[in-house]
This record gives sequence, C-alpha cells and structure tokens, in this order.
Amino acid sequence: MDIQMPKMNGFEATENIRKLDRPDAKTVPILAVTANTFQEDIKKSLESGMNAHFSKPVNRDNLFKTMVNIFATLDDK
Repeated sequence: MDIQMPKMNGFEATENIRKLDRPDAKTVPILAVTANTFQEDIKKSLESGMNAHFSKPVNRDNLFKTMVNIFATLDDK
C-alpha cells in the first residue's frame, strides 16, 4: 500500500478495507511502502491495520521474509 496517494492516503485506504463486509477484509495482507521511516510512521501504519511497514528502497530479503511470516499466520486461521 502506497502511503501517499492523491485522493485517499494509504492509512485511510487500509482502514476502509478492514471495515468492508467481506470475509477476507480483516485478513488480507496489507504492507506499507513509503519513504517515511520515522517510528511514528511505522506505528501509524500498524495502527491503521497494515501488517508491516517498508521504507523505500525496499529490502527484498526483508520483504520476502515478512511475506512468508504473514502467509504462515494466515494458514493457521
């Protein structure tokens, strides 16, 4: 999820996705991708309902590791 989008930022988009009346709305993985790297940015991403926060440029190994962890958690549900 891009954080800085023109009409609706990534935090708002994530919150809206999580509120949808769909069975997967609460579990679909949402990862923040942004240039914002401050702790408050990371906290805001997670509080909005995102599963993880990545700063650009994204470290491929960290991205893959995080995705594996997220999907492993989904398998448990």
